[in-house]
Amino acid sequence: MLDGRRILLIIAGGIAAYKCLDLIRQLRAQGAVVRCILTKSATEFVTPLSVSALSGDKVYGDLFSLTDEHDMGHIQLSRDADLLVVAPATANILARMAHGIADDLATTALLATDKPVMVAPSMNVRMWEHAATRANMALLRTRNVTILGPDSGDMACGEFGEGRMIESADIVAAIERSFADQGRLAGQRALITSGPTYEPVDPVRYIANRSSGKQGHAIAAAMARMGAETILVTGPTREIDPPGVAVIHVETAQQMLDACQTALPADVAICAAAVSDWRPKYAGNQKIKKNGAPPKLTLMENPDILKTLATAGNERPRLVVGFAAETGDVIVKAKPKLLAKECDWIVANDVAPGTQTFGGCDNTVHLITANYVESWPPMSKQAVADQLATRIADAFALQTDPQDT
Repeated sequence: MLDGRRILLIIAGGIAAYKCLDLIRQLRAQGAVVRCILTKSATEFVTPLSVSALSGDKVYGDLFSLTDEHDMGHIQLSRDADLLVVAPATANILARMAHGIADDLATTALLATDKPVMVAPSMNVRMWEHAATRANMALLRTRNVTILGPDSGDMACGEFGEGRMIESADIVAAIERSFADQGRLAGQRALITSGPTYEPVDPVRYIANRSSGKQGHAIAAAMARMGAETILVTGPTREIDPPGVAVIHVETAQQMLDACQTALPADVAICAAAVSDWRPKYAGNQKIKKNGAPPKLTLMENPDILKTLATAGNERPRLVVGFAAETGDVIVKAKPKLLAKECDWIVANDVAPGTQTFGGCDNTVHLITANYVESWPPMSKQAVADQLATRIADAFALQTDPQDT
């Protein structure tokens, strides 16, 4: 519940603005006090009257309103809130936020606030993937702005891809978690692995897999938001380093293992990386040339990072969590891994073609422990991360051995 929590909702001018009417309704149903700012372009999609009727409060939009500035002022408006939420967050308002431009009431309030800020991006897939937008998002993350989504799917413009604003219920859930989970993992040290590993064949070629790192990076961000001292060891990925996280970039499985061992001790280790099981015998510093026949590669087994951490003796984390990426019969295939790796929990998911788990925004996972199997409904990778972080916090709060939970 959000009883009495004061939310300043900034509605920008995108087609997804209509979803904010339902967002306001859901926030108020949870007990939140919602005050709204509409940008000028937002009024092309929703009316101040409809927003006011649902929020039960006046709607703000004019930076130079003598009445508003006398009664409230853009400074007080932003600071009276417990949380600022920008939804939909268009490419335009994200760019202005990133570069400190304050040319209307919405961006002035955002620049003047001293409270947490969440944004729910919404834009065409090409705009979302543009280098300028990615750079702007990287800047905002370094300033601890929480990014909610976006989702993948059909868009109003007729295209398909990342850029859809996440659903109102997901935004409300994220807001609830942000208040409920603050500081729950303070004093804990978390080690997370993420992304693929690249195993070189020669100076030009390598063996890898399709892991994007989205899930591991989301977990690191969730653990940090809950107050854990978080170290992320990641293979090559396009994902942006999460704010408040110490990030170590590696390429190979051996480098990842070395970095993890250096990062010990830790209270919890979460091995979400898709580590290559094998590496080719390295051909040396010369590129392999074509000679009319395919080269013969000699494969060697890579170190098992999950099992190494789970059997680390006195340096073993209190809780070791592994990920099992399977294709079909996910639970059946993942259960033996729990015993073989000697870890405490396994998070199993299906990465078969058609699931869009690798590289996608959503995931369907099963939490497997020695005592039970818990299947979670399909949700965004960010929601999976938040739920896993909450479960870890619950386990530590019991003041018992997390392996028994």
